[in-house]
Amino acid sequence: MKKIISFFTVLLLPSVVLGASVDMSEPKVITADKIEYDLKTETIKTTGDTEIVNASGQRMTLIDSYLTKNGESLSGDDIRLWLGNHVYIESENIERKGDITIARNALFTACDNCDSFGDAWKISTYKIVHNMDTRMLRFYSPILWTYDIPVLWLPFFEMPDPGIKHKTGFLMPDFESTNKMGTQINIPLYIAISDTHDVTLTTSYLTQENPLFQIEHRLNAPHSEYRTRGSFTHNRAGENRWHIFNDDVIELGEYARATVFLERTSDKTYLQKYGFYGDQPYLDSGAKLELFGQSSYIVADAHIFQELRDSTGRYSAPDGNILPNIRAVHQTQPLFGETYATFGADVLGISGDGTSSQRLIGDARLTTPWTLWGGNRVTASVSARYDVYHFNNTEMIDQQNFSGFKNRFLPSGYLEWGLPMFRPSSNWTQILEPRARLTVMRRTDEDRFALNNDSAGALLTDSTLFSDNRFSGLDLWENGTFADYGLRWSGFNENGHTFEIFLGQTYDFIDRAATDPNSGFHNGASDYVGRISYNNTKWLNVATRFRLGQESLSLRHVETSANIGTSRNFLNIGHIWSQQFIDAQTADEDINEAVIGAGIQLTNRWSVRWNAIYNMEYNEFQRHTGGFFYTHPCYYLSVEYRRDNAIKEDYVGTTTFQFRFGMSIEGQRY
Repeated sequence: MKKIISFFTVLLLPSVVLGASVDMSEPKVITADKIEYDLKTETIKTTGDTEIVNASGQRMTLIDSYLTKNGESLSGDDIRLWLGNHVYIESENIERKGDITIARNALFTACDNCDSFGDAWKISTYKIVHNMDTRMLRFYSPILWTYDIPVLWLPFFEMPDPGIKHKTGFLMPDFESTNKMGTQINIPLYIAISDTHDVTLTTSYLTQENPLFQIEHRLNAPHSEYRTRGSFTHNRAGENRWHIFNDDVIELGEYARATVFLERTSDKTYLQKYGFYGDQPYLDSGAKLELFGQSSYIVADAHIFQELRDSTGRYSAPDGNILPNIRAVHQTQPLFGETYATFGADVLGISGDGTSSQRLIGDARLTTPWTLWGGNRVTASVSARYDVYHFNNTEMIDQQNFSGFKNRFLPSGYLEWGLPMFRPSSNWTQILEPRARLTVMRRTDEDRFALNNDSAGALLTDSTLFSDNRFSGLDLWENGTFADYGLRWSGFNENGHTFEIFLGQTYDFIDRAATDPNSGFHNGASDYVGRISYNNTKWLNVATRFRLGQESLSLRHVETSANIGTSRNFLNIGHIWSQQFIDAQTADEDINEAVIGAGIQLTNRWSVRWNAIYNMEYNEFQRHTGGFFYTHPCYYLSVEYRRDNAIKEDYVGTTTFQFRFGMSIEGQRY
């Protein structure tokens, strides 16, 4: 009785409406111009445009179909099995048994209507097998066509269908060629362990060197993530060369986070020779623990360094490891008015080459800001700091090695004044702000103890003005009393245009000890420092920072950066020039370097990009890279080159060419 009801339901619907549909267990939904059901053979015949959707969501379109009740046998014209919005298999004959679908004399493409003049790519094959359980497509004797031109034949090819985000298998290889190691073919194998855990193993074959093996591991766990990259080769000289980079971040709750990092390589030049170098002067390994509070912060970290430089300018490269380094800061709520207190503690240990030193610092500061009549802003602050050092066979500033304790008490305070004056108008709003600060510190001969310390010295810039400690670290103490003063003008309008000019100077009331002639500081008045910037928020952002000689106003230092254009067409320029002296009378080689990057969108899909680092003092490129890039909805390709002119130990600069090609299916790259 149920079959008769189903028969009349299916039979009568086409006579009432043009588009008929019937729900069945397998296939799930059939839509057609006309549907006929044979009760005896339990088969379905459709006439006209037909769409079949089975229980697993697989969709098929065809004309004048014939299929069994469970969809195991199927025939029709213009059969297309749709695997995505633009992805289908077209076949003369498609058979399906359970989760297995077989298409013979088939065509596969993920570029349906991607171009007005044809599909960008398609694969023809005498047989395609699609496994709905594993979501894999297997091609037998496939031919890759690009705009109806055959370009590649393979005896066998397998790939996941668009419903799969992660699937183990080989990825598209890419090619490189260098003038030192020949042609390099990179063959990556992707291993999907889970949706949040995967590994990529890459074997690189080089024509003039032994194979290179690479690994990249990724794991996203609840409240943590782990990333590891590494490589290894046993070269023709019989050396084992390798590197490993690791970065793990573990969230330990709402107020704590741990980080573990590892950077290590077999030697100083391996990263450069094999293309893993990113201009890092040293490698840093260690761990860090951070604790957060509403108004408190504690960080404890340890560092073990591997130096990659032979020297740093005129001096040898520093060495030593940091274990431990602990810094804690707590700021109170307002004690009265807007007055607040800040407490800090710092612990540092440095060891290396048979020497070691430990430092303990405790400091407290009371800061009170006021806003007075006429918009005057005044901030007063007093602080006290106590340092305890323990040295073990450490070279001191008198060139003698010392073991034992040293300490110092360092009180200080400052008074700062500023008066921002506004002038709004219909076009621009302008702000003129004079600012001055007087800093008083204890005068001490012990501005530093040891030669090897955490401070890299002082360099006067606009950002170091109005600071009670103008050194980059804590071991060197800014000694005596000094004043900072400057004038800032800025303007902005409702169209997003901003303009800023700043000029300032510092004055030391007490003679400085061993002043670096390149620092910009002098006894008395310093050099002048300033900045100029403009940004229209659309296509131009330019900024420059400079330093002018105190007596002659000659240019001593300038850094400029400019971003011109949009994300599609742009020109980025960075430049630094600095006049250098060995002493107050002896000139050294100037620092004169430019960084240039440019990109041009030739068409909607073709673009060219280039960037370089150019040493203008020696009139030569340190490094430059460039290439052509093509991005299509269905595939991508790039041809790039890299030229590195560095010379270090056994490494001599190389030129590398790289070619990459891949297919894109439903936004996923293969």
